[in-house]
Amino acid sequence: MANPLDRASFVELLETRHREVAENKYKQLPKMRDQLFRVINSDSAWESFYNVGSIPDIPKFNGYLTTLGISPGYYTKVEPLQFGGQIISERRLMDTKKYPVFDTIAEGLIEAANRVMEKYAANQFNHAFSTAFDFMESEEGVSLCSSSHTTKSGTSTTYGFDNSGTSAMDKTSVAATKIIMKQFRNDISERIDTDDDFELIFPDELEETAFEIVKTPRGLDTAALNENFNYGRYAMIPYSRLSDSDTNNWFMTLKSRRMKDNIWINAIAPETKDTVDWDTYALKQAIYMVCGCGFLGWQWVYGHVVS
Repeated sequence: MANPLDRASFVELLETRHREVAENKYKQLPKMRDQLFRVINSDSAWESFYNVGSIPDIPKFNGYLTTLGISPGYYTKVEPLQFGGQIISERRLMDTKKYPVFDTIAEGLIEAANRVMEKYAANQFNHAFSTAFDFMESEEGVSLCSSSHTTKSGTSTTYGFDNSGTSAMDKTSVAATKIIMKQFRNDISERIDTDDDFELIFPDELEETAFEIVKTPRGLDTAALNENFNYGRYAMIPYSRLSDSDTNNWFMTLKSRRMKDNIWINAIAPETKDTVDWDTYALKQAIYMVCGCGFLGWQWVYGHVVS
């Protein structure tokens, strides 16, 4: 636990010899939650999601109707967690400081809260190859990006159920990943319609590579000025917080499905409160929030974990 803000720690604020005292001088990374998640407001302790399977093909009629079955799907539970903290300031420090700092602590707490939420949102991608979920329980029990996805229908999962690869980002791997995603299957192993709203999500270190792949109309890697198949086919989403985990991993997503299955839950938005400790007369400024995230399906993303 950090110590309260007091005169002993911030004695430099009690003198007027400094030309300038800077506070919170660096701009935070941009928010990505609203761009990458379907945001849900909730007042429940947790949210559960469930789906049922698809109807199989209709067989030939031979005088009697064939009874068709529908298999259950998997449930997902997302339990938002509580976050909270406070800043305690010595009253005399606040009365005698000579510079306009610590005047907007509440704003700083809100900024810190948003930073925490952005880090957890990034974990949806940074931890996409792991089952160490921050907020959710998955009945399927595999990672978001996995070669081990299953169904309850008993149909074959040999093809169309793998959304994890190891290829470095280049024009060949991008084109190949799109083909793989267009082969994704549903719970009865039937191909599904993927819209053509493909996206590339990548860390800062791959931005130049992605730009060349998507924005070069002709002659990519050749002097023959051949047409670039990937030209203009993908939205590009540079995601700085991916670099905090790995600088080579990248993802292809389908926007229409991502905005349905990649969810962020706002249970209690960050709220601040000011009070006074009546024993010490110290000033207390606190913040509290409840939030969480999870995914409801995997057919919206293909991730490459690159060694």
